[in-house]
Formats: sequence, structure tokens, C-alpha cells
Amino acid sequence: MGKVYEVEHLHQPGGWLSPGFLETGADGTILAVSGARPERGVDERLPGFGVPGLSNLHSHAFQRALAGRTEFVTGARAEDNLWTWRQEMYRLVDRLTPEAVEAVAALVYLEMLQFGMTAVCEFHYVHHRPGGQPHDNPAEMSDRIIAAATRAGLGLTLLPVLYAHGGIGRPVEETQRRFVHPVDDYLKLLETLRSRDAAHLRVGMALHSLRAVAPDEVRAALAGLDGIDPQARIHIHVSETTHEVAEVEAGLGARPVQWLLDNTGLDERWCLVHATHMDASEIAGAAASGAVAGICPLTEATMGDGFFALPEYHRAGGAWGIGTDSHYSTSTAEELRILELGKRLQLNRRNVLAAPRADGAPVHSGRLLFDTALAGGEQASGQGGGALVPGRRADLVMLDAESHVLLGHGPRTVLDAWLLAGTQNPVRDVMVGGKWVIRDRHHPQAGAIRAEWQRTARALFG
Repeated sequence: MGKVYEVEHLHQPGGWLSPGFLETGADGTILAVSGARPERGVDERLPGFGVPGLSNLHSHAFQRALAGRTEFVTGARAEDNLWTWRQEMYRLVDRLTPEAVEAVAALVYLEMLQFGMTAVCEFHYVHHRPGGQPHDNPAEMSDRIIAAATRAGLGLTLLPVLYAHGGIGRPVEETQRRFVHPVDDYLKLLETLRSRDAAHLRVGMALHSLRAVAPDEVRAALAGLDGIDPQARIHIHVSETTHEVAEVEAGLGARPVQWLLDNTGLDERWCLVHATHMDASEIAGAAASGAVAGICPLTEATMGDGFFALPEYHRAGGAWGIGTDSHYSTSTAEELRILELGKRLQLNRRNVLAAPRADGAPVHSGRLLFDTALAGGEQASGQGGGALVPGRRADLVMLDAESHVLLGHGPRTVLDAWLLAGTQNPVRDVMVGGKWVIRDRHHPQAGAIRAEWQRTARALFG
């Protein structure tokens, strides 16, 4: 049976209801939202600020194990960048077991919930045993990701990765054999995973990159996906580094995003992960296509990749959202803060996205950042949430008005305070699909998930 909640301040697409009354159904969707008390009464009153749960549009769960373990240089690694970091990542890949993948994924998914993310797009590419032989269950590693998401209780858009080459015209390295599928086997994996019975599971496609998937393989995979599910989401790493842009331009005759625009029918199903190094033509084309730019601000900063062209893409009407990628942070506030404040440092001005309205009403950067990332994340995940309105999945995050960062704030400035003005995490309660998974900052599986990861980390790192 559903419930009616009285939320002290309830986020709505056009503003706030104070109070707002939210009715959920037995199927986990929102039945009604109103500013008037319903006749049937209220089952529970929720103090604070109720906002929709965010979809994290890019995750490599296993890379959480590397956070804090690559922050050094040596004489042999004096010039450190994404490519040197990748060698450390491959050393980890060589040691990963299915049990380790599940343990670290459960930890990072727990963290996402604790910071108000209620769904994740998992860009999952460690498929096989070391050396490249399939597991007895070819979907073993994907099933471990599903199990971790189920245990944590957040929505999962699983994006198994097609990976075939170590670069344009180059064979894969030994470690990369764990990632590789022929296109036909890859499509069979998608069909297998679509048969899994798990709550809040969506299955889409990830093409690792134009370096790792050749043009004929891109076309074959997209044709196969259209035969399986023409509405499925499609994600790809693209234009992450200048090195990648140069390699693709030399090998395929066009810059990466331009090649996708010319050859794939780029549209709303696509998420262009990173898209850091687009030129003006690519920015205009990608924005007009309807594709989502998948920005991962803290990982991109950690890797030294560069700044996404945020004001230009936003002004062009481009959809965008945020991911946590390698999980140097899983905080909604930290990701959006560095996205906005990094551009302020670069451009030497404040409020880089907010533009004045014709009627003179204030435009708040926190609200603009949150609402845009909310819409882009939902588009990229297809989870069915993204707004607290009838018909959507009931993913509700309650922010504690008594937390230091929100003390004294009302609806007008609460998102500015959360995202741009403090360090304390105000997330108190988290609902996914009408079910509470965190209450008063407590997740029932948190202790077990932490202990399991601690044992796993000792086994991996000694």
C-alpha cells in the first residue's frame, strides 16, 4: 500500500511547495503531488527539504579501489597523466576477482546513496578471467554488479562495454583481454542481462571509445541494439584527452564527436562521456543532437584532463549531467561545486551559468546546477525518476535543515548552500522506488558492506 508524506519543503520543477504532499503507490511511483492536504490524511511528516534523487551518469565501480593509491611520482614516472595512471589501473584489473568487484561496487553504491544519488549508470568493462577466458557464466562480472546494486538498493543502468582494440589499428594489451568481446558475443551478453529479474535494473550499451571499437564494429553493435531495444541508452567515452582527439582525427579523418555526428545518428539516447575537448562545431552539433554530455568533474580534475566547455555547451542548449567515474568523490555537492568553481577560476568571474531573466528575478546557481544535472542524469539513465511529479518513480532525498550547511536557509537558497557553500553532507533520508533505503543517515547493510570491503582491500593490497 502506498503512503502520503507531508514534506516541509518539496522540490518541484517550477519551484517549491511549502509544505508539499506526496502520495506514493504500492508500485513505487508517485501518484499525486499537491500543496493542499489530501482528504485521506498524512501517514508521515518529513521535516527539511525534499529533493529528487540524482542519477549518476558515469561510474567504473572497481576504480574506487584506486582512490588515494596513485598520488605519487617516481623517477620513472616524473610526468604523470591519464596514461600513466592507466598502468596502475591495469595492475589492479589483473588482481580483480568477481567477489572483489561486488565488494567494491557495494561500497561505492552505498556512498552514492549517502550523498543523494538514487541511480547509477555503470560503464562496466571487466568481463572475463585474467588472460581473456570467459567465466563459466559469461555474465558473472555483470551479475556481481547487479548484486551489489540490489544490496545497496539504488537503481542500476548497466552498460556492458564493447571493447575490441588497444588503439586505432592496434591489438589489445594482455590486461585488456579481460575486456574484449566479438560483437556477436557482446550482443548475446546484452540479451542475457536483459533477462535478469532485479529491481530498478535497466540495460543499455557502452562503446568504450572510438580508439577501442572500430567503425564497422560500431555500426554492427548499434544495428544489433536496435534489434534488441531501440530505446536503450548508448554511452561512449569521447574526447577525454587531446591525445585521443589527435589519434582519432589521424585514424578516422575527423575529431571524435564530429565522427559520431557524421556516422551514428547521434540523438537523445546517447551520453557523450567527458567530451572535454570539443571544438565550436562539435559543441553546436552535440548540443543540437539532444545527446547528454556526461561530465565527471573530480575525476577529470584528478587526471588533469582539462575543463569541459560548460558555459558554451549550456548556452547552446546542450543537456548535461554528472558522473563520479573513478570515485575520488561520490558527493553530489563536490562534483557540482568543482564544475562551477573550476570555471570561475578559469574565467575570472562568478556565477558562470546563471544568466539574468527578463523580469529581473534572481537566478540561483545552485538551483540551476542541480536541476540541469538532474534532467541530464535521468535522460542518460532512463531510470524513470528525476522529478517529484505524478507518474515518476518515487526517489526522494530529504536534506536536514538542522545540518550546519543549511542552518537558516529557506527554499530560495538551500540548493546554493548545499552545493556551493559548505562541506557537511545534509542528506538524512533516501527513498528509492517508494522504499526507504536510508533513514536518519542509517543504511541497514552499511556495516556489513564496509567490513566486506575492508577484507577485500587487504587481499588486494596487502
